Amino acid sequence: MNIVVLAGIPGTGSTTVLNKVLEKVDYVNINYGNIMFEIAEEKGLVESRDDMRKLDPEIQKEVQKQAAERIHQMAENDDVIIDTHCSIKTPKGFLPGLPVWVLDELKPTQFILVEASPSEIMYRRMTDDTRVRDQEYAEDIDLHQSVAKSTAMTYAVLTGATVSIVQNHDNGLDDAVNDIVDILS
Repeated sequence: MNIVVLAGIPGTGSTTVLNKVLEKVDYVNINYGNIMFEIAEEKGLVESRDDMRKLDPEIQKEVQKQAAERIHQMAENDDVIIDTHCSIKTPKGFLPGLPVWVLDELKPTQFILVEASPSEIMYRRMTDDTRVRDQEYAEDIDLHQSVAKSTAMTYAVLTGATVSIVQNHDNGLDDAVNDIVDILS
């Protein structure tokens, strides 16, 4: 079984890319944030998914661990792609999306990081009315992508998994999808 982690900071289009990839490969999609949200909602900690990043980091860590356990059970018999974030920007700083206790449980075989230019991400966030996104300047977005890239490489060091970086520029969705399909083949 392959466990692929596909990640990108909010606004890179990683979920859009993933949905198109899933039309071409035989993988099961698991959204890490949705599993975390289900757990936090069951506990009465949040009302919306956007409340998750505002939780106390200690509570987020516990929810992350419980989500890893739930996902591991879901991924026992299939090749899976986990849609998540390598790092989460919180009011208290960056939080690893997949700390070591999560990586130990998941045992990923591959990391695929989706990126876009800061200006593309800013525009996508401003025009996305399905979510409540924090407004950030290009420098902040660039920093977050750098943190995500460094975090992905750290995860690779801890797990022995490989890291691939795919660009998802405006009008480049098909290229990004094809790049990921090639990586998974």
